[in-house]
Amino acid sequence: MAKTMEELVSHLKTSGFIFQGSEIYGGLANSWDYGPLGVEVKNKLKHLWWETFVKKNPLNLGLDSSIILNSNVWKASGHIDGFNDPLIDCKKCHNRFRADKLVEDFDVNAQAGAMSNEELENYITQNGVVCPKCQAKDFTNIRQFGLMFKTNQGVLNDESSVVYLRPETAQGIFINFKNVQRSLRKKLPFGIGQIGKSFRNEITPGNFIFRTREFEQMELEFFYDEQADQNWFEYWLNEVEKFLAKIGVEKTNYRLHDIDPKDLAHYSKRTIDIEYHFPFGWGELWGIAHRGTFDLNAHQTLSKQDLTYLDTVSNSKILPATIEPSVGVERLMLAILWQAFHEEEIEANNSRIVMKLPYNLVPYQVAVMPLQKQQNEQAKQLYLDLLNDFDAVFDETGNVGKRYRRQDAIGTPFVITYDFDSDQDHKVTVRNRDTMEQDRIAIVDLKTYLKTKF
Repeated sequence: MAKTMEELVSHLKTSGFIFQGSEIYGGLANSWDYGPLGVEVKNKLKHLWWETFVKKNPLNLGLDSSIILNSNVWKASGHIDGFNDPLIDCKKCHNRFRADKLVEDFDVNAQAGAMSNEELENYITQNGVVCPKCQAKDFTNIRQFGLMFKTNQGVLNDESSVVYLRPETAQGIFINFKNVQRSLRKKLPFGIGQIGKSFRNEITPGNFIFRTREFEQMELEFFYDEQADQNWFEYWLNEVEKFLAKIGVEKTNYRLHDIDPKDLAHYSKRTIDIEYHFPFGWGELWGIAHRGTFDLNAHQTLSKQDLTYLDTVSNSKILPATIEPSVGVERLMLAILWQAFHEEEIEANNSRIVMKLPYNLVPYQVAVMPLQKQQNEQAKQLYLDLLNDFDAVFDETGNVGKRYRRQDAIGTPFVITYDFDSDQDHKVTVRNRDTMEQDRIAIVDLKTYLKTKF
């Protein structure tokens, strides 16, 4: 059956995955809270990324840097002077847009990202770009809109106390490059990974959790000598694709977009965006960027600190280049949740909603239920025992059919039913989420049986 984003959002709310932020006060635009099930998926996704890219990769180490950094960090990185969007308003309906996005939505072939503000204004006027809200053709002049959240640190609210919430986690890694390298005595090549919150005062956030002002990033900065023979860009692109396969993101649903050199960010030598086919169209999911030596060189220049690496073999100083695979947790979650969401017709006039989440990301691996209230005590003991080895939930409310549907709808792969025969034959019925087939399994063999599935 066809599915829509609206149906997914409604299901995620009613099932306990994602709620509107500040809902009891009317909500806060593009603010989302992760409920009991959503936080489990999110934490498992972050844990799996950390295990894959940091703990189990012998090349990499981890870091957790501050959200609020010295403002000179953002001066060196170019964010204070250059991290802004071209803002334009419709004079008729007063809706606000990013001028480059307005042009690209009007003409997908327009290279709006490479246009100056003057060129954008001329294009909008000469080509009759219309407001997507009211169809008017009357816009304000473009003005630059700063994307960083500004606040003050300390008792005085003046320019000397201005600080910013970080718009990316990467710079916290760059300014700690020397600390990590020295303290752990790491030799090139090596990477530093980080998971953390970032904040961007986006003009036009939207599409549910795809673009929000508060989000989490999973970033790796991989440092290496550019004179080395290894093609690290292709290596990390391959590692990212292997990770996508591990979490069940189907290759038919994404594509690789090698960014045209003229559209590259100022710091990038090469960037490939992995774009996912979301219900609202193609959108960036994961970026792999060759940042060259831009960041370390910028921080070295402004801070006057030596950030070079001493190669003990050649006895020469090297300013390492960097490859950055960076992904937003929420965007990756949206791709996974959208792909998992299904409404299936079981038989005539009978259907079910099922979240076919990959087993390594499900909120609960197993649900235990008694067939009738008479089996509650025995089923509860079985549930408590399984909790030692699995993420389990106990479900005793409603008839069995409704409980099966409830567990399907939140993605639980296996439902275990303790029934009238269980006391005699010491077996339980195990139902498979995807096939709805049932197996009769001895209780003494249950853990072994389940461990083969995960």
